Amino acid sequence: MTSPFSVTGDLCAVIKDAIETQIEGSSAVVTGGGGHYTISVTSAEFEGKSLVNKQRLVYRTIRHLMDGADAPLHAVDKLETLLPASET
Repeated sequence: MTSPFSVTGDLCAVIKDAIETQIEGSSAVVTGGGGHYTISVTSAEFEGKSLVNKQRLVYRTIRHLMDGADAPLHAVDKLETLLPASET
């Protein structure tokens, strides 16, 4: 099965946009290449969620990039889910 989603250009930017568009108020930093990426996401949406649920939230936003044999995103080598620093 092939991926229904084709990416042209900078996949890091596509991943970042997918996350920031679907997780309100989030900020993502994406690095990597060759199908393997490191993702760090900061969002207040993570408040009170378990680590697994935070990761699920992020993976839902990029699932379309990971589906199929020809998917452009093969692996997330590291995923950080952070809360925004509180302003005092």
